Amino acid sequence: MIEKFRKNISPPLLACVLAAVIVGYLLFVSPINGYADNGDFARVIYINGIYPLDTKNYQYTTYLTQHYGLFKYYNEHIAMLFSSQGIFVRTAVLLNKLFYSKTVFDIRFMGLVYYVFYLGAIYLLTLAVTNSNKRKNVDYVIALIVVFMFADSSLTLYFNSFFAEPVMIIAMMYITASLLLLMKKHFARSWYMLAVYFLASLALVTVKQQNAPLALSLVVVTIGIYFVYRNKLSRLLIPISCLILLGSGIATYVMITDQFSNINSYQSMTRGVMLKEQDPGNSLEKGGISRQYGLLKGDIYTQTYAATSIKSKNITKDFIPKYNFAWILKYYLTHEQQFNEMLDVAARDGYLVQIKAVGDFTKKSGAKPHQQVQYFTLYGAMMKAFFPKKFAFYMTLCVVLVALYIVIFVISVKSNEMESAIKVFMVIGYTTMVIGTFITAVVGDGDADLAKHLLMVPLSLNLIFLQIISDVLHHNFWHPSREGEY
Repeated sequence: MIEKFRKNISPPLLACVLAAVIVGYLLFVSPINGYADNGDFARVIYINGIYPLDTKNYQYTTYLTQHYGLFKYYNEHIAMLFSSQGIFVRTAVLLNKLFYSKTVFDIRFMGLVYYVFYLGAIYLLTLAVTNSNKRKNVDYVIALIVVFMFADSSLTLYFNSFFAEPVMIIAMMYITASLLLLMKKHFARSWYMLAVYFLASLALVTVKQQNAPLALSLVVVTIGIYFVYRNKLSRLLIPISCLILLGSGIATYVMITDQFSNINSYQSMTRGVMLKEQDPGNSLEKGGISRQYGLLKGDIYTQTYAATSIKSKNITKDFIPKYNFAWILKYYLTHEQQFNEMLDVAARDGYLVQIKAVGDFTKKSGAKPHQQVQYFTLYGAMMKAFFPKKFAFYMTLCVVLVALYIVIFVISVKSNEMESAIKVFMVIGYTTMVIGTFITAVVGDGDADLAKHLLMVPLSLNLIFLQIISDVLHHNFWHPSREGEY
């Protein structure tokens, strides 16, 4: 019986089927689940021809909205930001028009698009961390761990929403899978996985402004590929790919509209610099800003309410232009204690993947406003409960991981196992994502929407933990490129 199961069901297929059932039930079986609109959906829906059907009774934060309207004629809206998310949204709109309605958009088509890409990522990721040839019992255990980690509803609830985070989740899974498969040289034609890696990296960097600095981390990751694939073509294409990634990061940051940029700038001051300041007016005055704006301490901008409009003359002429990212970073560096306090505020939400500020159910389901899904959330809840909530811990963890993998790299070089360089530089790159995400979240937007802004932290760490677990179970932790020696 067991042998017949092994023969017909591979670990990647097992993971894919289990994830399909678990996530499919969450997204598509009534009453469906997803994340309600916190005010950010407007950045995405209008430019892609989608709008709320009933604007007067539109459910912000309380309930998931399942149905939206589709523009029939000219769309006058312009994009607030350059984002790869638009490709997925437009695909969902096309499928909706083909199979459901030309006038009403069902959010499940958005979930369907992400669902298909997600299942492909689950399959490749499981293939990458298991020994596909031997199909030992331990590989089925690893497949279950993959499902436990990445079918967690805290992550997959994003699929039935217009947040950009699904692109980040799926892209990171493809990036990791392609890197590990390149290390193992699993496919005879390496350019398949190189293409997957490059396209997923582009999608990750360009999906939102906050991800622009991730291009630097991905360049670090790409160096590992250069160590392994050193033919003439790779020596040419890999540096070009790095330049394109850096260019895409710069373009993502530069092409954002003033309106969107002003929202982030506003919150980086009111929910960041001034949040822990006892006398915010005095600090602003020292920085060349009128002390009157200290009254905005703690204010958060939303589409429905803010203490003052970011479009007002005072804000756009006398407040926001007086500072920028460099001004705020300099402020934090000269106020170390305050910076540490803000980083600890962020660290408390480091593993808070499930957004608590919005509901996960539709109103017709009979759920209470803001009610949260408890279905298949054990991994996220466990990590949130037990993971230390100090930035110093995250910093120490990253330093330990980098030091550990530098030792592995030295061992690999001595053993002439240069393939391990891919995994070593992947870990180094991912740890820079963790630290960089904390800093950019605090400096760029204060403590607003931390569950979303810090998503790269649990994503990066979970992927590192997964490959460490895989190596330990395969008895090849110190020689990561040796497959299945156990």
